[in-house]
Amino acid sequence: MEDFKVIDNYLMIRLPNEIDHHKSVDISSKADRYIMSQKVGNVVFDFERTTFMDSSGIGIILGRYKKISCFGGKVYAVNADGRIRRILMMSGLQDIVEIMD
Repeated sequence: MEDFKVIDNYLMIRLPNEIDHHKSVDISSKADRYIMSQKVGNVVFDFERTTFMDSSGIGIILGRYKKISCFGGKVYAVNADGRIRRILMMSGLQDIVEIMD
């Protein structure tokens, strides 16, 4: 599966094993290009492969939420394990991101 894929009105982003500052810059810029060029309405972050995420991962999600919510879109997180789920909850992202089982 590609790391970025548009399905219907959703941008699916399959995140890497580790999300740190260096990777977050690349992920954010690619996501923004897809959001603007493909005119997607929603973003889905797939954490299936992710075992480590620092605050820059939170920044990726928050930044895409700010962009997509201007158009009435939503952000979703899928396949988050217990560790990633805790990070999302502790950062307060559950208020703006729908965390799916």
